[in-house]
Amino acid sequence: MSKASVTGRGAVLLGKHVACDGFDEARPLRVVTHVHSDHLLGLRQSLRRCETVVMTPATSDLIGVMRSPLFLMRGAVKTLDYEESFVYDDECLTLHLADHILGAAQALVEDEEGMRILYTGDFRIPNTSVVEADVLVIEATYGNSSRVRPFQERVERGLVSLVEKSLMRGPVFVFGYHGKLQEVIEILHKARVRVPFIMPEKIFHICKVCERYGMRFGRRLLLSRDEEARSMLNRGEPCVGFYHVNSRRPVGNANGVRVFISGWEFKEACRRRSENEFAVALSDHSDFNGLLRYVEESRPKMVITDNYRSGDAVALAKEIRKRFSIPARPLPP
Repeated sequence: MSKASVTGRGAVLLGKHVACDGFDEARPLRVVTHVHSDHLLGLRQSLRRCETVVMTPATSDLIGVMRSPLFLMRGAVKTLDYEESFVYDDECLTLHLADHILGAAQALVEDEEGMRILYTGDFRIPNTSVVEADVLVIEATYGNSSRVRPFQERVERGLVSLVEKSLMRGPVFVFGYHGKLQEVIEILHKARVRVPFIMPEKIFHICKVCERYGMRFGRRLLLSRDEEARSMLNRGEPCVGFYHVNSRRPVGNANGVRVFISGWEFKEACRRRSENEFAVALSDHSDFNGLLRYVEESRPKMVITDNYRSGDAVALAKEIRKRFSIPARPLPP
């Protein structure tokens, strides 16, 4: 039996017992590496049919906000801190830090033969702990050689500068995914951007979870339905609004600057889309060079690139074979 695989339903299989980020009916353990939707596949089934569903405490708390406080009570959930071990039969499961969003983890399975089988989940170099492995399953979001950001260190400065200049004209509206929005709020707070931060209820409560785990956003978080927030937005006063990138309702007013936080920007840190609209290249994934760096430092004997989720797993596997002479293949085919 293969030590690792990725199924056609998105489950990353490690060893004999573990399925990560997808449901597999033959696996008694399910790991949730983080709360983004493409890694929560089949979670309802897993809670109903798996013996144990494993995640970090922060991921558990975030699911309570994003789904419901009772959602995880449908099954047996075990929370593991980073580097805390969970033994099941003849295998040992450990979660390791992944710098992606709050609570994100890598999953390592060690079997009775001493084989180390690792799934990175989504991650970002350099703040992710590189784990040595014999078999490595790696994300491939930016797995193509064209997906390189030479301006990485300028992104945060560019974001802060854009927001500060735009606030001189009125409100700024920031759009992104959960986790990344909280990162932006923390960046602006640390840069001493002293205006109210306005957001819908779900984003507000995710912020409150993040604060319990050490993130800092300041004291001016306002719910968008509050009278003070609605008044500021209606009058076009300086403030920053935060909204999910898939928000269905129109947000903002004609004079507000709209900022889209996107990892799919590779030519410049900040790009103007139109007079009042910008894209900022703040990513929570490693670029192509970061993926290759992880493979090199992990020193695996075999690599599987995740070909289920969006990215370029085929090109990444080819480059790994070429550069490191390590057997590598995309799965599912």
